[in-house]
Amino acid sequence: MADAVVLHPPLIQGDKRLADVTRDVCAPMDRRPGALWWSAFLASAALASVGIASIAYQVKTGVGVWGLNRTVGWAFDITNFVFWIGIGHAGTLISAILFLFRQRWRTSVNRAAEAMTLFAVVCAGIFPVIHTGRPWFALWMIPYPNTRGPLWVNFRSPLVWDFFAISTYFTISAVFWYIGLLPDLATLRDRSTGMRRKLAAFFSLGWNGSHRAWQRYEVVYLMLAGLGTPLVISVHTIVSWDFATSVLPGWHATIFPPYFVAGAIFSGLAMVLTLMLIARKVMHLEEYINERHIDAMCKLVITTSAIVGLAYLTEIFTAFYSGNRYEQFAFLNRTMGPMRWAYWTMVSCNVLVPQLLWFRKVRRALPLLFVISLFINVGMWFERFVIIVTSLHRDFIPANWSSYTPTLIEVATMAGMFGIFFSLFLLFCRFLPVIAVAEVKGVLRVGSRGAAAGGQS
Repeated sequence: MADAVVLHPPLIQGDKRLADVTRDVCAPMDRRPGALWWSAFLASAALASVGIASIAYQVKTGVGVWGLNRTVGWAFDITNFVFWIGIGHAGTLISAILFLFRQRWRTSVNRAAEAMTLFAVVCAGIFPVIHTGRPWFALWMIPYPNTRGPLWVNFRSPLVWDFFAISTYFTISAVFWYIGLLPDLATLRDRSTGMRRKLAAFFSLGWNGSHRAWQRYEVVYLMLAGLGTPLVISVHTIVSWDFATSVLPGWHATIFPPYFVAGAIFSGLAMVLTLMLIARKVMHLEEYINERHIDAMCKLVITTSAIVGLAYLTEIFTAFYSGNRYEQFAFLNRTMGPMRWAYWTMVSCNVLVPQLLWFRKVRRALPLLFVISLFINVGMWFERFVIIVTSLHRDFIPANWSSYTPTLIEVATMAGMFGIFFSLFLLFCRFLPVIAVAEVKGVLRVGSRGAAAGGQS
């Protein structure tokens, strides 16, 4: 009779006990890293070195080393900025929104997703700074009191609100991630010795696991989840204003805020899926990140893919229904112009490829799933490239028309950001619990036979 009421497979496989969770999740930190981790880290660090060297060269030489011209004044730098901001969205989505909706499957993926948010925002923040051309003046974005009269930042500019939104988002995300880590840091403190124990004791803020500590922890965590959720909407909405407040055909659209938010969540979910598939294999966490978690992630990916596909169609319909010939030309140029290859790559990767996820067999074929997630990452990068470059390279006056080709420096900078991102993520997996130990213990019996008998599923 108990079998009849089990609706889903268990969240955690292997009939684990509480001690098993601590041992399994902390095992990668207790032993020396394996050859697979070292290979991945050295490859990422090498890419990161290339990126840092290219940034240093740009700062020393000037942004004239980019392939920009008078027509295409924004390209790789802003494309990468918007791409990484989008990647950073899924961390808060999984951690905060799913927490508020009491989705218990999030417990195995929320820690890594939160860390991913921080690393992605760091990568994103580098591009506006170097885009200024004189990064040592980046602090002028901060409206600090000064003695030079009414010299303030332009509060009417979306770029300024971009700065406020991203810095607020990063701060809340970092605090949310750190608060969630406190019980696990205390666990590390109790299991370790020497300097590692001292560091864990310092950062665990005296956590003692008492009823009062847990009660306050729950309240703070809930409040931060409530604060973080609207930020998911606000950050990418404000990023979209950078484009929508212009008069350029292809950018001047009211659909941009919801379109950007849906796209950001879509790309972030795809990146979380990529990282989870790597982490479960490299860190031997297959029983904690199992088919049930991956299946749930795939369903979110296909849902957001459908929203993004609808946004593509809506953009085209709006342009042609408007009767504005400049808008109409912008979208004809996107789909049939010299950069149509970028547009159709975007549509193929973001709309057509995710349709495979409707099939359960595909959702369970992990190597194929990994490839699909990479395609979506590529497609979402091209989405930003299409919006920015194809709208710019043919504007109102044909005499201005010009193409754009990235330079080696721009490509090296983009590759370097991926190197920095994966290096930080691998270091995080090595030195901190990649799964929220305390939260997983709370769902250990969900879906098991004993829980089913007690009414949980």
